[in-house]
Amino acid sequence: MAITTTQIKELREKTGVGIMDCKAALNESSGDIEKAIEYLRKKGIATAKKRGGRVTSQGQVQSYIHAGGKIGVLVEVNCETDFSGKTEDFTAFVKDLAMQIAATNPIAVDREGVPEDTLLKEKDIYATQARDSGKPDNIIDKIVDGKLKKFFSEACLLEQPFVKNPDITVRDLLNDLMAKTGENIMVRRFARFQLGDSDA
Repeated sequence: MAITTTQIKELREKTGVGIMDCKAALNESSGDIEKAIEYLRKKGIATAKKRGGRVTSQGQVQSYIHAGGKIGVLVEVNCETDFSGKTEDFTAFVKDLAMQIAATNPIAVDREGVPEDTLLKEKDIYATQARDSGKPDNIIDKIVDGKLKKFFSEACLLEQPFVKNPDITVRDLLNDLMAKTGENIMVRRFARFQLGDSDA
């Protein structure tokens, strides 16, 4: 079927992707806008992941102060080019992350960042709870795995439900931005300060 300029324009407005890519996506999805968006997301994320080894030395540091100055956050997010690092979409993403961190108090960016001793302590607690409630040994590991998954979804920034839209995770949000820019984007680090909290 012939793809119309109206369809290309609509897809371009929704995704910010170039005309030729929009046309190719619409051809691949037989003119279905939603399928074309999904196609572009997958293609963009795949492209960005291929670039995973590329240097991400550009980006932004943003701050967020909440609750009358009682909670403050600094977050650094890196990308490949200065151009992407200055876009409205990138700025909005970094600001949203700072707000997310203030609201949810994660302990790490992702699973790899969770301290080993914290992980071992959590596993030990879950295994003890399962044993004490009379669960047989052969299913304790499964129970521990299930509880760890929930722990990661609360403790790891990228696995948390996004506070502005709990239907998606922060990682989904990151993947959308990677698809849009075609660049590798990395949440480098964050610091959260709470007034009177000695651990901050």
